[in-house]
Amino acid sequence: MKQVLIVGASRGIGLELVRQYRADGDAVTATARTDEGLASLRSLGAQAVRLDLLGEAAAAGLAWPIDGAAFEVVVLNAGVYGPRSSGLQTPTQAEFDTVMHTNVLGAMRVLPQVMDALAPGARLAVISSRMGAIGARSSASGWLYRASKAALNSVLKDASLVLAGRAICVALHPGWVRTDMGGASADLDVARSAADMRRTLAALRETDNGGFFNHDGQPLGW
Repeated sequence: MKQVLIVGASRGIGLELVRQYRADGDAVTATARTDEGLASLRSLGAQAVRLDLLGEAAAAGLAWPIDGAAFEVVVLNAGVYGPRSSGLQTPTQAEFDTVMHTNVLGAMRVLPQVMDALAPGARLAVISSRMGAIGARSSASGWLYRASKAALNSVLKDASLVLAGRAICVALHPGWVRTDMGGASADLDVARSAADMRRTLAALRETDNGGFFNHDGQPLGW
């Protein structure tokens, strides 16, 4: 039985990861912002923790519910897309703050809290996106979301340097998934994406630390 932490698990990929890990008999701690989300997690047998990444005090409060834990798998899944831009439309201050605070600052708030709650050789992943890759980019759609995921990849790379020898840290692209964010015409169902990423995490080696991977384990360029 593994000890697993999923941050951002009220729906979609996060909730499906909780469901699959629990189905395997693993002990799961998972976070959500709302009463409805917390109830969904408890119905799956997870330890549910209220966490709103937009609140500094709330993010810092993650430390005490996980005090003494030794997580073998940690997944930071919380994220928002923001405005559906197709070109260089300037985001509002509120849009910028919401996307960057959730997708980037949220991870920077949570990572220091979980450092002391990692088991030796833990797998730690942030759910990023191929949309954040710079070298292979051929579209500017959703440029605020792209900027946030490029920044998240940078945060993950720094975490991999700090945690080298203690945990294997990676960024994962979940694929284009049929969720509220991905839409009904996306390529993958959420169960397939979650199952692929679980297999990828389980198969990681020390040399993969600091890498960027597709849901199926194929390396991606930054």
